[in-house]
Amino acid sequence: MKTQTLQRRTLGRFALASALFFGAATMFVAPAARAADETPDALVKRLSTDVLATIKADKSIKAGDIGKIMLLVDSKIMPNVNFQRMTASAVGPAWRQATPEQQKRLQEEFKTLLVRTYAGALDQVSDQTVTVRPFRGSPDDKDVLVRTEIRGSGDPVQLDYRLEKTPGEGGGWKVYNLNVLGVWLVDTYRTQFAQQINSQGIDGLIEALATRNKSNAKG
Repeated sequence: MKTQTLQRRTLGRFALASALFFGAATMFVAPAARAADETPDALVKRLSTDVLATIKADKSIKAGDIGKIMLLVDSKIMPNVNFQRMTASAVGPAWRQATPEQQKRLQEEFKTLLVRTYAGALDQVSDQTVTVRPFRGSPDDKDVLVRTEIRGSGDPVQLDYRLEKTPGEGGGWKVYNLNVLGVWLVDTYRTQFAQQINSQGIDGLIEALATRNKSNAKG
């Protein structure tokens, strides 16, 4: 029983890493027109499948090469994520009182935290596969939930994506939250960040994130 629990937690950590880095595999990015027209479930399926194939094929990404992963995050993932909304939701009400410079720093440090926290799980990639569960949506939807399952050793892990439809050039469906094993990523960090903000304010949170990132880098 304990072994199954550990396997499930390990697969869950891998699932979250895959979700955060799902765009890293799009070495051949879909044209803008295609991305704008793509349904949210098709987008998640394409990128999720690509990431597994690319991680398996690239030993440096699988080994957690932070420089290479960060480069891919900036060039391939960020266009598919509303990261400002993700960061603002994690910070909570204090985001509205933050200056533009503070908001910029928060996004930078939060992105680094996510990459460094979960990059180590990529070495667990082996025979995992991704299945998108039946999607119920309509053409008029602007906010949707796409449910997937990652299968590997042990029980399958449910991984859900929350996406919003963004307008204009470069728009289309963008991820703004993730759910692994019933836990929403943004909610988890909001609880952590609120404690820091309540005690030391926005600058205290920025400093704490920067310190944590430096510690992770040394580790």
